[in-house]
Amino acid sequence: MTRVSEIAENWLGLCRKPPVFRASQADIVILPEPAHEGRPDGGAGGPGTIRRGIGAALSGTKTLIHNPHLLWFALFVGLVLAGNIIVQGALYYINWIMGGIVWLLLRFFIEFATLFCLVFLLAGLVLSISSRKQGSASFFVELAGAKKYLKAILVWSFVLALAGMLLDRIFFYPGGFFSPFDSFLISMLNQFPFTLNLNPTTFSEIPGYGGRSLLFWTYPYGLMEALIFSAINLLLFILTAFVVPLIVLEHKTIRQAVVGSFAMMKKIWIEVASCAVFLGVVIFGVFLMYLLIQVTHGMVTPPNLLYARPTDTWIAVGLLYYFVVFIVAFVVATVGGIAALELYSSEKSRQITDGSTQPPG
Repeated sequence: MTRVSEIAENWLGLCRKPPVFRASQADIVILPEPAHEGRPDGGAGGPGTIRRGIGAALSGTKTLIHNPHLLWFALFVGLVLAGNIIVQGALYYINWIMGGIVWLLLRFFIEFATLFCLVFLLAGLVLSISSRKQGSASFFVELAGAKKYLKAILVWSFVLALAGMLLDRIFFYPGGFFSPFDSFLISMLNQFPFTLNLNPTTFSEIPGYGGRSLLFWTYPYGLMEALIFSAINLLLFILTAFVVPLIVLEHKTIRQAVVGSFAMMKKIWIEVASCAVFLGVVIFGVFLMYLLIQVTHGMVTPPNLLYARPTDTWIAVGLLYYFVVFIVAFVVATVGGIAALELYSSEKSRQITDGSTQPPG
């Protein structure tokens, strides 16, 4: 009777402590309760699936609040992307001495190095959340432990870099589907509050030489390339959200992890999509603050000065805007990584529950 009662409680959603895939995860990862309910209509979708996706994002936020050391992940991701922006700018700066093949190889190397750093950091984040050291996740200890999976991380980063370069060539190169996006980015990045060379003659020319400076190529062109590659990489990470957890938690090979990730994604793609959209809306909402800054700046600045150098007050406002947007973006990226593990753990728990309640064959 006890076994029947336990099964009934699981199916009716009365059991608040579901079967755990990994014992140590139960202490750190706080899974959203809706994620343990039975999947409606066999996973066909509905309000429950969307609620579970948003719940994973909220639960990831709660986990980050309880484990502030995980913010090191956000800081390191920011440093990696800042390095990517500088290197992309330097690549534009020396473009005139390179041929097409050399340019392509260097772009691939930049993409590969960036992705390797990001995947390695993500592996450390996954290991940190899935382990419990003295009541909190130890990011640095687990990041060092990620070296055990160095070969798999290298291979997976190489695969992602190839896919990223291919998508960039298809969608963003001249004639590609999103090629007009380049012009939009350049136009936007040359408007207040985005423009960093607030007076075009201040940084764009090298004194006594007349050539373009490195800062000019870093901004806006280096930032533009970094934004495009970041968008492509974000799409790749979302589509393969469970590859890294499968590698570092279940010790799967790359092939097994990719197959397992797509199989899991097929079952819970609505949860993943709703989680990604929810986090994207948060970032987009903060990003749209620039419209308020532009309108306010236009209201207090005489029309003939709109294209001149803004006052120090407005420069400070613009810099504060950059700071807020970048901080929110990197913190949300950390929450997204935690939420991916939340969804992974929830699906594993459901698989264990479903397997334990299947009638004997």
